[in-house]
Amino acid sequence: MNWKNEWKALVLIAVGFLACYFLPVGIPRFDNAVIEAFQLVKWYAREHVVLCLLPAFFIAGAIGVFVSQSSVMRYLGAGANKVLAYGVASVSGSVLAVCSCTVLPLFAGIYRMGAGLGPATAFLYSGPAINVLAIILTARILGWQIGLARAVGAVVFSVVIGLLMHLMFHKEEQARIAAQAQLPAEQPRLRLWQTATYFALMVAVLVFANWARPDVTTGIWFAVYTAKWYITGLAAIVFAIALNRWFGVAWWKLGLAGLPAALIALLPWFVPAWGQPDQLKIVMMTAVAAGIIGLSWLTSTDKAEMGDWFQTTWGFTKQIMPLLLGGVLVSGLMLGRPGNEGLIPNAWVATAVGGNSLWANFFAAIVGAFMYFATLTEIPIIQGLLGSGMGKGPALALLLAGPALSLPSMLVINSILGPKKTIVYCTLVVVLSTVVGMWFGAVVH
Repeated sequence: MNWKNEWKALVLIAVGFLACYFLPVGIPRFDNAVIEAFQLVKWYAREHVVLCLLPAFFIAGAIGVFVSQSSVMRYLGAGANKVLAYGVASVSGSVLAVCSCTVLPLFAGIYRMGAGLGPATAFLYSGPAINVLAIILTARILGWQIGLARAVGAVVFSVVIGLLMHLMFHKEEQARIAAQAQLPAEQPRLRLWQTATYFALMVAVLVFANWARPDVTTGIWFAVYTAKWYITGLAAIVFAIALNRWFGVAWWKLGLAGLPAALIALLPWFVPAWGQPDQLKIVMMTAVAAGIIGLSWLTSTDKAEMGDWFQTTWGFTKQIMPLLLGGVLVSGLMLGRPGNEGLIPNAWVATAVGGNSLWANFFAAIVGAFMYFATLTEIPIIQGLLGSGMGKGPALALLLAGPALSLPSMLVINSILGPKKTIVYCTLVVVLSTVVGMWFGAVVH
């Protein structure tokens, strides 16, 4: 046997054996961290996959099939007008108001369709970071100074990070422009207003199905929350009409695909007990799942554009879903869920982010970058840390880095951009968050 060719396998087997042999099973912190890892991935699967990720996968697939590459390049391409490109990217991201994982399929869709690296990464940051409701709640709960700083910092960051990514990889971007210029011009199937309406309806389903409950019981935000499922259902109905009128999908197929979802959604009208908040969410989540299954059947059985849509959606799902779930599992093992500990004790975090030192701001940005935050959950976490002695500078650093990044999102970004661009993007987010946090902590005492 030639051991020169087998030493790698031998090392892997030896390392695996030693890891199993010294596995710290029985140590309370390790056992608890394992439970937290599975609790977090269970919570993520229940709260984010059906309502967030699956609609996002279908939107990303639609971008790849129904949006012409020339249109993407015109508005977001590497050679597009910079003001227009970064304006569209930041505004588009802020309208979605999704978490760092949900934005990933959409980012992958526009990037692969020809969006420049700069505008694409501006969109990638702005999606989870520029959340209007989160910024309002930040100002209300953590103080207007942190709320204002978060709003301004997030908008500026999306543009600055995008521009820096473009400049750092300018040669590669030029090569992309040259390659894209060789592609034949595509004629869009739909008119611009039809395309915009088509995507607006899907985005409406994504946004309103995930509309979070505000901390008040009056005002427009609460009014939207109380009507969220009506708005979601109306958007789905109009979307079905668009599929019939613009894509020629037969009414009987639409009815067959959507009937189970409609019947499930109407159950609270006939069983009042199912209209209570907790039960209503489960019912509506089941209705959305039924609608997605129906749409999957509708598209997968078509041999034309609808079939291409499903194939593209399925491609994104295969690439992204395993990385996200694996990343959430590791994140839960290391840091636990909000309010619960993983392998890293919460006391270490609270102690490390006190004051306004370079280390405190850097540590806050790093922890924020690796920890998974669902939309709005970062606010009570930081409120608790501020009560434990966290400085206002590190609080802002965590707010700017945390919602925009997470370990699961890093794994997916790496699969799309490669390790070099991923490392640069994550480093820019952490460094800028650290610098702005230090400045803010020095100005606001």
